[in-house]
Amino acid sequence: MKKKLLIWDFDGVIADTEILWLKNRQALLKSYMNIDWDFATIEKLLKGMSDYTKREKLNSLGVVTDDKFWDISYQMDQETMKTVGFELTSGIEDIFKLNIKQCIATGGLAPKTKQKIEIVGIGNYFPPEHIFTADMVKRGKPEPDLFLLAAQKMGESATNSVVVEDSIAGLTATIRAGATPVAFTKDHINEIKELGVKYIFDNMSDIKNLILELF
Repeated sequence: MKKKLLIWDFDGVIADTEILWLKNRQALLKSYMNIDWDFATIEKLLKGMSDYTKREKLNSLGVVTDDKFWDISYQMDQETMKTVGFELTSGIEDIFKLNIKQCIATGGLAPKTKQKIEIVGIGNYFPPEHIFTADMVKRGKPEPDLFLLAAQKMGESATNSVVVEDSIAGLTATIRAGATPVAFTKDHINEIKELGVKYIFDNMSDIKNLILELF
């Protein structure tokens, strides 16, 4: 059966932003809490999660953060967007132009997501009603809630949807939702395969060819 809906994660997929936010959390954990984790540890523990879910994860590890920590995190991200910036992933706009139903379902919050979309200039492809953010659901990735909501609001079932994700948390959420996962990454390949993910690519050209087959 042909697929009906293509769902995009943002950070690490539409643009290489995930690394920016994780580096900010890494720096703040060191300066604010004197926790000197290397980036590999930060990535393994927190990649692909909303800040709310990151906070829950840290709490479960005994790293209890307060509201001020997350307020500073937000300001750091704002400054990063102003000073560092980011660009669309190469080749992805060719997929946006395809005549298929598409939306974004991101672990980011609504205001920050709106800024990111403005920075990369893709508002013409994704109107507000095609953008779903972590603050729209109670449980973030790796729970399936966000993808289930996105599919419902877009008028399709999750089983008829394809999700492009870069993180273990996001791919796990995709599988739990019953959607078809596509991994866009060069990292954690063995772990991703262990999840049962069949489609793993590191470029948008191959993903485009797959989408043309599935839709």
